[in-house]
Amino acid sequence: MIWSLIVGALIGAAAGAITNRGEKMGCIANIVAGLVGSSIGQSLLGHWGPSLAGMALIPSICGAIIVIAVVSFFFERK
Repeated sequence: MIWSLIVGALIGAAAGAITNRGEKMGCIANIVAGLVGSSIGQSLLGHWGPSLAGMALIPSICGAIIVIAVVSFFFERK
């Protein structure tokens, strides 16, 4: 369980760095984006590529990028 949270945080941090939103997100948001993005990415793209803690890394990062983009679209409107 803890290993999944750590990998989820790393996936969320990587997606935040790619989308340039990493400074605005905290640790909890990185974990949530990584875990939710992992499930979305694996359901859309499958389980291919390297895997850690049962999460395929490449589809998980792609899914986390989608989650961050959608959330930032709805919450950062001015």
